[in-house]
Amino acid sequence: MESKYRDLIIEEVELDMNNPRIAKFIEMYDKDTLNSEQLALALGSGVEDSNQTNYSSLYNSIKTNRGIIHPIIVNHQLDGKYVVIEGNTRVQIYKEFKENNIDGNWNTIPAIVYENLNDSEIHAIRLQSHLVGPREWDPYSKAKYLYYLSNEENLPMSQVIDFCGGKSSEVTKYINAYQDMEKYYRPQLNSDDEFDQREFSKFFELQNSSVKTALLANYTMEDYAKWVINGNVDTAINVRKLPQILRDEEATKVLLKSNIKEAYEKTITNKPEYKDLKAVSLEQLCVELTNRMNNMPLKDYKDIKNENNEIKSYLTDLKENLDWFVNDISAKE
Repeated sequence: MESKYRDLIIEEVELDMNNPRIAKFIEMYDKDTLNSEQLALALGSGVEDSNQTNYSSLYNSIKTNRGIIHPIIVNHQLDGKYVVIEGNTRVQIYKEFKENNIDGNWNTIPAIVYENLNDSEIHAIRLQSHLVGPREWDPYSKAKYLYYLSNEENLPMSQVIDFCGGKSSEVTKYINAYQDMEKYYRPQLNSDDEFDQREFSKFFELQNSSVKTALLANYTMEDYAKWVINGNVDTAINVRKLPQILRDEEATKVLLKSNIKEAYEKTITNKPEYKDLKAVSLEQLCVELTNRMNNMPLKDYKDIKNENNEIKSYLTDLKENLDWFVNDISAKE
């Protein structure tokens, strides 16, 4: 894909109304009658985290510096339209500044212009910019877009995964979590105004196989969605503790009356204390566990593998927590 740097006349640049970050808000309005206030509201409604710049801070930064540092990315279509691929917020801010006669030159905006990109090439740029790039969408918007590519655009899953850098398990979790949230969580709300996309992470964590299997052994997805709504699922990271809780009758009762945190504490009080282990370092525990697994007698290994036993469940829980912990401490700041 070849591109050229250009300063585009701001009136010639059209916002991408299908951008997943704002699509959920744009859907509430008629695209043909959208005004600048509604667009600003939509563009400023994304979830802010440490990797995102919210609308107001970006607004003030551009105003202070009288321009942008990073060019927007635009597709020059065959019909002559310049449609934003990446940079909706910056374009909207430029348009507002020009409309309100803010001091500065807002007549043109720096842009990287591609000629007549097809849908696949546009998807690739979006995903590289926001799923594996420095300006990530919030998790729900990522999932909504991945679901759209897979189930509405009908792109092969292998292609979607390639766009995202080959993280097949993560892509699948995003899509499945989005489906679960839309199918089981949204219908139980009194109105769409109550829909909280921040709860997405609780459905994402549920996609770990051991967690979902433990849940569905005696409960339904409707039950889980209700727990999320009622606050029984207190935090996303605690979802990983459900298998251990649901194996314990007393802890399960606490979960249904309170939340995962208190239920998990109940499972701890129900277990015997191993006082001699408390003084053992984390390094020694890691080494000992590795040695035990590597030197396990074949009979013991087959017993664990072939039976539904508590050790297998504990090992599965351990793996899920280790995966999260190692990924977290290995992530770049």
